[in-house]
This record gives sequence, structure tokens and C-alpha cells, in this order.
Amino acid sequence: MSQEVLAIIWFALWAVLWMVYFALDGYTLGTGILFPFLSKSKQEELQLQETIGPYWNVNEVWVITAGGATFAAFPLTYALMFSYLYVPLFLILFALFFRAIGLEFMHKHEDPKWKTFWKWAFFAGSAAVALLWGVAFANLFQGLLIDANGSSDTLLTLLNPYGLIGGLTFVSLFALSGSLWIAFKVKGDVEERAWKLSKTLWAVAAAIYGIFLIATAAMTPLLHNFVTYPVLFLVPALALAALLLVRFYQNKGRKLAAFLSLFGTILLTVATGFIGLFPNMLLSKIDPKYSITLFQAAASQKTLTIMFIVAVVMVPIIIAYQLWTYFLFKEKITIQNARGYHQ
Repeated sequence: MSQEVLAIIWFALWAVLWMVYFALDGYTLGTGILFPFLSKSKQEELQLQETIGPYWNVNEVWVITAGGATFAAFPLTYALMFSYLYVPLFLILFALFFRAIGLEFMHKHEDPKWKTFWKWAFFAGSAAVALLWGVAFANLFQGLLIDANGSSDTLLTLLNPYGLIGGLTFVSLFALSGSLWIAFKVKGDVEERAWKLSKTLWAVAAAIYGIFLIATAAMTPLLHNFVTYPVLFLVPALALAALLLVRFYQNKGRKLAAFLSLFGTILLTVATGFIGLFPNMLLSKIDPKYSITLFQAAASQKTLTIMFIVAVVMVPIIIAYQLWTYFLFKEKITIQNARGYHQ
């Protein structure tokens, strides 16, 4: 295959890695966001911890792979993106640390102050990661202040209205995803609380999602590819339909179907962003001539070919391992058998 074809294939794989990461880590981040509000006792905290214990670090494999793929397949994009978004990406890294440590340390000591601190660290880390990823990707889709001298963006310019709408969209969708996952995985009072809360969260998420779609059409150049190829409108239309299906399945009491519908909404929403972005990887909102395309950023044909072979072998293994994990831990978690995290 030519370098151009390989570069396009790798752009698609790059998008898929991010789509799967956000859809999978969305429910674990959402569980962290809801953790202090759904648990009323230590046993209930153990229930909530166990809903994500076997999965959350496996889900992180996708973001590491996405970062690695950016580094190897599009080294120019990797270098510029980590330079232009240095502060927000480091904040995400620290938030990931706090989230993981909060989950790990919460029940390592019985002192109430210790437990309270790490419980809220778990909440704050999860909420910050969701918000900052939303802000970062909203800015990538809207465009950065890139000119001949590089990017002049700061953390404050990234926290623009569209960036914040993107951040709130991620937080609301992930919180909803977490509530649906918890309601599906546990039995007892926590299940009832999470299911009841999910109905309120759906209304909030749907309202923010509507604002996000309107803002995306009005404030970003992503619409161009969709207008050029109208069939592509099917992707955001299916994302919206999947979000409406969540409410349909909530009314039917079908927890897993509601969760999977939202999973589809997150996948297709991120896909919509990457379709609109193509063939650019770093958009300039100052002048399109300063944007970085996938063809400019792509590695050599040999590198892309070797990576493609590795991906064809390894990605099915990762998927099979994750499916096995979900099969192995398929039982519902009751308050009597809850073991928490690492217990």
C-alpha cells in the first residue's frame, strides 16, 4: 500500500482508539463522579469500587495505545499537540493519578479523615479528567491559535465557551454512563438509587448534548465534510438516535440496553468529530494554511506498514482479553458479596 493510503488507514485507527477509549472509560469516570453521592455505607462503597475494579485499568490501555499510535504514526502531530496542549495534558495526567490513588487508598486505613479525603480525591480526579478531555477535544475540533510561529493558546484561551461546552458534554455523558453501568452491575439500594438518578442525568445530558451539537455546527469548521458528503450526516443522526434510545430503554426498565445505547452515542459523537476533522489533525482557526494534515504528519511508509501489521495482530488480542474480563466478572454485585478493590 502507498504511504497515502496507509496514512488514511492510520488516521481511521487513531480515531477508533480514541472512540473506544472514551466509550469504555466513560462509565468508569462516571462511577467516580457519582461515587460520593450514591454510597451510604462502607459495604456500598465496596460495591461501587467493584463495579469498575476489574475493568478501569484495562480501559486505560486504549488511551496509552492512542498516545503510542500518535507518536509512531504521526510524530509531527504528537510533538506539536503535546507542546500546544502541554498544560491541559499535564493536568489530565495529574487528575488520572488522583483518581487512581483515590480508588486504591480509600480503604487502606480506617481513619475517617483518610477515607473521606481519598473518596473525594477519586471524585475530583474523575470529574477533572472528564472535563479536561472534553475541553481538549472540543478545542482540537474547533481549531487552535496556530500561525507561522506555532500556537499562542494558553489554558485560559482553551477554556473558551465551546471548549467548556465540550467539557460539560463529556462530564454529563460520562456521569449518565456511570449511573447506567452501576444500575446494571449491582443489586440492592445502590442499584435503585443509580437507576433513579440516571433518569435525571439523561435529561441533563440530552439538554447539554443539544447545545453541543448546535455549537459544533455554528462555531467549528467540522460541518464542511458533512455538507460535501451528505451521507455522513448519518453518523451524528445515529448518535442522537442512540441517545433517544437510552430514554426508551429506561422507560422499559432495560438497564443493559440503555447502557449500550449510550455507549453507541459516545462512540458516534467522537466519530463525528474525527470525520469533520479529516484530513486535518491540528486545525488552525487563524488560517487553514497553518493546519497540520495527516499527510504532513505521517511517518514513513515502512513505519506505517510495520505498525499496521502489529495492529492487525494485537488489537484482536486486546479485544478478546477485554471480552473475557467482562465474561469472567459477569455476576451481579450484592452488598453481601461486595469485596471492593483489591480485596
